[in-house]
Amino acid sequence: MDDQRRKNLERLARHLGHEFDDPGRLHAALCHSSYVHEHPEEEAGSNERLEYLGDAVLELVITELLYHRFPQASEGQLSKARSGVVNEARLAATARELDLGSHLLLGRGEEAQSGHEKPSILADALEAVVAAVYLDGGLEAARAVIHRLLEPVAEQSILRAPKKDYKTRLQERVQEALHITPRYRLVGAEGPDHQKLFQVALEIDGQTICTGSGHSKKEAEQAAAQQGLELWPPREPES
Repeated sequence: MDDQRRKNLERLARHLGHEFDDPGRLHAALCHSSYVHEHPEEEAGSNERLEYLGDAVLELVITELLYHRFPQASEGQLSKARSGVVNEARLAATARELDLGSHLLLGRGEEAQSGHEKPSILADALEAVVAAVYLDGGLEAARAVIHRLLEPVAEQSILRAPKKDYKTRLQERVQEALHITPRYRLVGAEGPDHQKLFQVALEIDGQTICTGSGHSKKEAEQAAAQQGLELWPPREPES
């Protein structure tokens, strides 16, 4: 590794916020297979194995971050949010913010095809860099780097994750308890067409639980389900 390459890697390490005991690990994370194929003397090998490890470390740390930071989020929300953080497009964007492309070593073919800008190559390289940090400094070091790079993205992702609506939540509750589906029955509509107010009755196991109102049938059903979550199952009378 020449002096210029070493200086470039030191600059990248500062951006990552990790001082490498072995800079060779960071160098290996940036060696694409096309480069290694053309330079068989390259002792570091390609970054493919590091990418494999980094993918697992990233998923673990982001899962952990979301789990602890958002205790009220459902499993579905957490999964959606994690996918929004560790997907190729997001990782590639983070790699661009680090100017990772300028540090990559590519073969002539990839160089000619602007491989430094390809999302797949950039995302893979970022995963490999995470693995290099993990191998060099352990999980705590990797966690610190991942949080620094992706924590704001994770927080935005959880806010964009779809939340379960009232009907879905009530349906899951009823199906778990009774193995049936709640019914919504239109019981009335009043007002002019442009401002009509609908009334819907919520029925569970043949019993009317409550009614809900809204300016559309869907809105009325959601209002009824919201009340239903508060009223069903009925509380046992205190003795």
